[in-house]
Amino acid sequence: MREHLILLPGWGLGSLPLEGLAETLRGLEPMLRVDIEPLPELASGEARDWLLELDARLPPDTWLGGWSLGGLLASGLAALRGEGCRGLLTLASNPRFVAGSDWPHGMDEASFDAFVDGCRADPDATLRRFSLLCAQGAAAARSLARQLQAAAPRTAAQVRLAGLEVLGSCDGRGALRDFGGPQLHLLAGADALVPAEVAGELLALQPDIAVGLIEDASHAFPLERPHEVAAAMLAFIGEAGNA
Repeated sequence: MREHLILLPGWGLGSLPLEGLAETLRGLEPMLRVDIEPLPELASGEARDWLLELDARLPPDTWLGGWSLGGLLASGLAALRGEGCRGLLTLASNPRFVAGSDWPHGMDEASFDAFVDGCRADPDATLRRFSLLCAQGAAAARSLARQLQAAAPRTAAQVRLAGLEVLGSCDGRGALRDFGGPQLHLLAGADALVPAEVAGELLALQPDIAVGLIEDASHAFPLERPHEVAAAMLAFIGEAGNA
């Protein structure tokens, strides 16, 4: 059976952070179909609305993956589809992006609220700041940030804010517990947005999943280290297919 992997991008930066990874995956495994699907352009900040649109739009019986916010949505969609999802692959994705009393490894609420206020007041400056945070920890952080910022699509302000509302309010821990298919979650050792300590929390949620760490890499590691990431993903898909 030829496998099909759908990748969902993160907030604000479009498909660029995943394009090199997708090309690498196709080159290493021509029998794997890889598509990058855009996130919903909804003014609703309700995660369920985004998941229902994705479920209606995307074909069934595929692997689901995503970077950052895309990984959070892929997790929710995998749980929604159950056996209709072949497996889940997340990249630099925190099941609860904003920290809470029972989830310490995330952005603190005050910082996130300030980020939302900044996006409302000056979206372009906020995207520049976000690009810098995504690239922080990379070997060539400034050039990576410029690359991310230059490719950011023009998106309606209301849609950007709705995406932040989804990111800030969504709790994907239940989805990870509920989805019984194969799961691989890759994190970065120098990520300025998703702490590497999330790895231990993920394993506590669901001991049967696989968690990997890309050492000395930034939040944008799919763009920064596509060959390393692709190799880990393909090895996992291959192992799941042989299980």
